[in-house]
Amino acid sequence: MINKLAKIPLLYEPGTRWVYSLSVDIQGYLVEKFSGKSLPDFMRERIFDPLGMRDTAFYVPKEKMDRLATLYQVNDKNEWTPASPESDLAPDLSKPPTMPSGGGGLLSTAADYLRFAQMLLNGGQLDGVRRLAPPTVKLMTSNHLPDKLMTGEFGIGLQHIRPGLGYGFDVAVFTDPAQAVDVTGKGTFLWDGAAGTWFWIDPADDVILVGMVQRMGGHGPNMQTFSRAMVFQALVGP
Repeated sequence: MINKLAKIPLLYEPGTRWVYSLSVDIQGYLVEKFSGKSLPDFMRERIFDPLGMRDTAFYVPKEKMDRLATLYQVNDKNEWTPASPESDLAPDLSKPPTMPSGGGGLLSTAADYLRFAQMLLNGGQLDGVRRLAPPTVKLMTSNHLPDKLMTGEFGIGLQHIRPGLGYGFDVAVFTDPAQAVDVTGKGTFLWDGAAGTWFWIDPADDVILVGMVQRMGGHGPNMQTFSRAMVFQALVGP
């Protein structure tokens, strides 16, 4: 994939647009080159095992298949139905993928995801185990887009880059929630998955939320935004 991708012209002049692209997949490839390990091995040895994320991987072992949640999609009648095993939406998850992707494909649990999110909220460490330096987390979760790109013209899925909501390294970042018409705290960062999973972390209010919804295609209510509204309506103190 990398060899083919390297021959394709850039979509636009750098700095003139924002497009969610294969850049995160390239990050995974770079991790492999820099570490000398496969991406699954690197993630397991450097992230999942040290953080106690026991159920996170690129596939589900046979002994855990009975715990795998059903993935749903919308049919032609606008009905939610289990994703067909023959479709690209439901690959065989019982064996490792042929191309582990830096941009997606991990399977996990809410508990594991929460541990990862808590590590980020803690500035890179969890239960005495440090995975990232605090300046690294700050760099990741700071907006790196100029104002000229934060206009509402760019985005993907539920995320619309706009005044008050920019983008860091792999996460969207609220620089000014009021300007972005959101109730969350300043500095909140977030992203979501293709199947409806999402997380957001609010350092200002010391809040994490992990949501798990198994639906492909982006149909249905915007639970991510609703979750922030409901949580902040419930907060009564610092």
